[in-house]
Amino acid sequence: MKKNALKAVILAGGLGTRLKPLTEAIPKPLMPIGERSILELQVLRLKEFGFEDIYVATYYKANYIEAFLGDGSRYGVRITVSREEEPLGTCGPVKLLENELDVPFLVMNSDILTTADFGDLYEFALGIEADLIVATKEIITPFSFGRIESHGGFITAMEEKPALKTEVLAGVYIFKPPVLKLVPHGQYFGMDSLIKKMLEQGIPVGKYQIRQFWLDIGQIDDYHEAQAAYEEHFK
Repeated sequence: MKKNALKAVILAGGLGTRLKPLTEAIPKPLMPIGERSILELQVLRLKEFGFEDIYVATYYKANYIEAFLGDGSRYGVRITVSREEEPLGTCGPVKLLENELDVPFLVMNSDILTTADFGDLYEFALGIEADLIVATKEIITPFSFGRIESHGGFITAMEEKPALKTEVLAGVYIFKPPVLKLVPHGQYFGMDSLIKKMLEQGIPVGKYQIRQFWLDIGQIDDYHEAQAAYEEHFK
């Protein structure tokens, strides 16, 4: 999918609180996964699908991120670092870039590792009548107890330790420019708030399910899992 360079925003302003003490020295997006940082893996993955204008929204240790990435030339992309004066959530930083984002663009959290086909996601988004398309992932969680069904005083059926399936936000989105009109300027405003606002107003929100590898690096255990995933999916 090589057409005009596509645009993407990486949300890299979080404090990384759940990964302390690791994030006290460096911001979470720069933590190493194998031979690269998390942020580098994302930039290189986006480049594979033609996303060559990449905006990195920063707050915590913004100087570190800007100095590390430079202008993006060593990755074959153009990187612009945007800075928040105060935390603006997950949508507020995108609003700051409104004048730069004049075509449909991808937004992703900086703590996501995935082999999702961003090209397929983008084409899907262009073909659906929605200004926000949310990527999701089905999470299967083992259940530790046998589940029963009963009627009156008798058991009628039993299922031994059934797996629980939950579809969650995957931290990857496609925005079409009109949706930014719903985001207040200069205020803390999260992606959850945007989605709820659109649903309350009857505005369509599209959904695209990621079926490839996906990992949210939120906890220390996730970070260790990411190291193993690097060998399998990103090396």
